[in-house]
Amino acid sequence: MKIKEKNIQITLVIITLMMTILRFLLNEKGRVNPDSIRYMRFAHILPTIDNTTTPLGYPLSIKLFTYFGFDEFWSSKIVGILAFLCIITFAWKKKFYVRESIIVSALFSFVSIYAYTMSEALILPFVFLFLYTAHLIITEKLEKGKAIFYLSLSLITLYNIRYSSLFIIGGTGLFGLLVWKRKYSQSFIFSAAIACAFIVLYKFLFLDYFNENYINQALEIGLHSTPQLLIELFQGLTTTFNPFIHMSDPGGGLVNYGIYGIGLLNILLIVFLSIKSKLSDTEFFFLIIGISGIICSYFVQYFYSVNPLDYRLLAPFSFPIWLFYFKRMFDLFDLKVYAIGALSIISGILFTWLSKGDYLENRKNIKQFLKSENLQFIPIKFYVEETEDLEKIQIAELISTVNPNVTLTYKPKDTLQKTTLTQYKVLQKIRIDKNKYQ
Repeated sequence: MKIKEKNIQITLVIITLMMTILRFLLNEKGRVNPDSIRYMRFAHILPTIDNTTTPLGYPLSIKLFTYFGFDEFWSSKIVGILAFLCIITFAWKKKFYVRESIIVSALFSFVSIYAYTMSEALILPFVFLFLYTAHLIITEKLEKGKAIFYLSLSLITLYNIRYSSLFIIGGTGLFGLLVWKRKYSQSFIFSAAIACAFIVLYKFLFLDYFNENYINQALEIGLHSTPQLLIELFQGLTTTFNPFIHMSDPGGGLVNYGIYGIGLLNILLIVFLSIKSKLSDTEFFFLIIGISGIICSYFVQYFYSVNPLDYRLLAPFSFPIWLFYFKRMFDLFDLKVYAIGALSIISGILFTWLSKGDYLENRKNIKQFLKSENLQFIPIKFYVEETEDLEKIQIAELISTVNPNVTLTYKPKDTLQKTTLTQYKVLQKIRIDKNKYQ
């Protein structure tokens, strides 16, 4: 490796690490959302099983670091930072998509994911490990029983972090069928079949044991109309594959045309690069996993309630596509490609600074409030009328970073209890520094 390129890589990694830390420190609530409340509460009360909405993988990883003296919030941030460092370290040691993994991780959207208290941060290094395992099988460096064992283990691990990994399992089986004549095809088919068998056992031995109605409660036909989902798909894809800005303005406006336009041009460029020259089997596998995952994520919305598709939900599937894309870009433009990562970091710094809040100050205020109310270490309920009431829920999100044992309640009568907080109860005693744009 050229010394010049090595210095560029080291610089990008250091800046990405610093940017990840600033991303949650300069956010009013430390980059958490309503799902983060559930994750931290789940981790806090383990080994008690709090819910089956999420697999155990991410809450367990948070719980692990609490044994070293960190609370659940800081533990989740350590998980995100380590996820980034593990990808880079593994890529460097195995000489597997080193350049590409550095650039992908430097994209502002992935910086935001590493800084988030969400399971996408944890799943990314395991997706990378899964892709590497598949590459070894495709290049016949891993064969027969070992190939099936390691690939099955990778798929099962992914499923235990996010349920949407079911789409990766399906993509793995699909790839095996598409390359049926290849010697290694059976490894992918058998591994996918083993992972599916695990999911069946998981359903009967875990889901049904703790919540036998989970499937019936989770599935509901006709949740959204097709026109709405298609619009959200376009917006989700164009922001996901915009290397500089991964969020559109909710209020609309001309700026969104630019954001969607850059993303659309990038998607077209990815398509062009994929057909310009013959794909290697590894590249074909990357694209199958990414595209099938995105397609399944779209159709599952017809009967399973999820947030509109965005850069975060699509991250496990966009990740292999980004790796493929930057590999082709490096083949064409060599070191100039690092400019994309640098520009993305710069745009991230500008956006974060312009919209900055002060998490540490807000945490200090919330901590003092909870202490004065004797609510620092006991279960708390927070009343909201509906989950979409973001103005109120952000208070609950901030509280959960100090006391993770927070549960949202929608019952007005609960507000009569001393351990139930409301936006009014909190804001009449403290002031919260808010972000301007995020």
